[in-house]
Amino acid sequence: MDPLPPHDVEPALEIIDDVHTFSLLAPEWESLLRDSDADGLFLTWEWVFTWWKHLAGDCKLQIMTLRRGDLLVAIAPFALRPASVQHLPPVASLQFLGSGVAGSDYLDLIVRRGHEAETVRVLSERLNASGRALAFMRMRPVGPAAMLIERMQQRRWHAWQGPSELCPYASLRGQSFDAYLASLGSEHRYAFRRKLGRIERRETASFDLARTEAERKEALGALYALHDLRWHSRGEPGAFSTQALRDFHDDLTRTALAAGWLRLWVLRIDGKPAAALYGFLRQRTFYFYQSGFDPAFARDSVGLVMLGVAVRAAIDEGADELDLLHGTESYKAHWTSASRELVRFELHSPGTLGFLEREATALTRRARRITRAALDMSRRMAAKTMQADHAAPR
Repeated sequence: MDPLPPHDVEPALEIIDDVHTFSLLAPEWESLLRDSDADGLFLTWEWVFTWWKHLAGDCKLQIMTLRRGDLLVAIAPFALRPASVQHLPPVASLQFLGSGVAGSDYLDLIVRRGHEAETVRVLSERLNASGRALAFMRMRPVGPAAMLIERMQQRRWHAWQGPSELCPYASLRGQSFDAYLASLGSEHRYAFRRKLGRIERRETASFDLARTEAERKEALGALYALHDLRWHSRGEPGAFSTQALRDFHDDLTRTALAAGWLRLWVLRIDGKPAAALYGFLRQRTFYFYQSGFDPAFARDSVGLVMLGVAVRAAIDEGADELDLLHGTESYKAHWTSASRELVRFELHSPGTLGFLEREATALTRRARRITRAALDMSRRMAAKTMQADHAAPR
């Protein structure tokens, strides 16, 4: 148990900007996270450190730690993203580690319970003195980061709030899988049981969970192939489109397997991968992260069946919650009607510099909207041309 902090000691703020010190922070990071209200997969040291190694790009570490004596009471897991027209905002800004293409959700400050007010006070003073723009995406709407935003607004910082995103989730606490299914729509329940029964009756079908390093590698390769097969057929890149992303997931799944979190499934039919599911089971929450399936088995609804089998296994392991993470894809609505909100904020300092940064950001945002609208119009016109060609007499 961590010692109680002395009440007469002023919290000390330190900035960690080197990878070695970041790596040494792992044990304290885990302890702090477990004693915070932000304890989730995407704020674990394992997730953010792996993100830093593979996906940080030209960002610079700017982790802020707060201590009272020897006790670590808060971590602001920040990175400084340099100015670039490729990003919003296009000015240099402090962002959460994990932001961007990794799909991190529920980002926040990590604060030991009972130390939220002093953490927000100290951080707001430091950030106000620096004048550095802040860009927080997919963050929890209630928590220390939200308190910090409110405090910065009180200091006359300008806050822009972007569109919200939703994370569908379902409570599994105290339920059997049959009881959970009974809470869902009858049509979905019937379809799942019918499709599952059809697959299970095939002697050559198996649901395989990766338990060893060799199985992890093979299953991850199957996931990549199935995911790409589906998304490339739509002309879209998918979630594993770059080598950096694949290196990230290779490293992360290896770490998660060793930690006991990884839930990487493959459904094989006739000896071939038909569907794969990538998730995590941590602190009694089953996170559904990504999936893929062979369109040749679409009539068997192998993606639907694979998710149901993974949820059933998670319930058997004692999971209290299913988290489908951000995105409102229609299939998620079959598994739950509840959702949590994620919010996005950009903050700029008062004064001339902050005003110029806001104007540059607004201009970049308008230019992107115009570009997207032009691309959408071009696609619609191309589609109409193709329809007209097909309808013309031969």
